[in-house]
Amino acid sequence: MSSSNRHGYGGAGGGDEVRASHILIKHEGSRRKASWKDPEGRVIKSTTRENAVSQLKALQDDIVSGKVKFEDVASRYSDCSSAKRGGDLGPFGRGQMQKPFEEATFGLKVGEISDIVDTDSGVHIIKRTN
Repeated sequence: MSSSNRHGYGGAGGGDEVRASHILIKHEGSRRKASWKDPEGRVIKSTTRENAVSQLKALQDDIVSGKVKFEDVASRYSDCSSAKRGGDLGPFGRGQMQKPFEEATFGLKVGEISDIVDTDSGVHIIKRTN
C-alpha cells in the first residue's frame, strides 16, 4: 500500500505515523471562516493572509526565544479546536491531513517547529512531538 518512506529513513514503524501540535490562524481565504474563538467569523473574515502570517510569526518568535510555551500559545491563539489540548492533534499517518501540512510535519524532527505552512484552513506553525 505505501511505497518507500519519502526520506528513506524512519524509526519504528518506518515513519508511517507522526504526532504533532499546531497553531492555526484563519484568514479571509480560509475555507471555513469561523472558529471556537470567533464563532461568527467576524475577525477571521476581516483578517488578510498577510496579517495572519504576521501574527503567527510574532507568536513563533516568542516560542523560539523561550518567552512562551508552544502549548500555551496554541491554547490561547489557535483557531483550531485542538487549542483546548495545547494544539495537540494526536498521531496521524500519511493521507490524513492536507498535503502541505503532512509534508511539513513528516519533514520535521521531533521537537522541531516548522516555518509558516499554508493550507486551505489557514496558516499554521507545526511542532512535531513524536
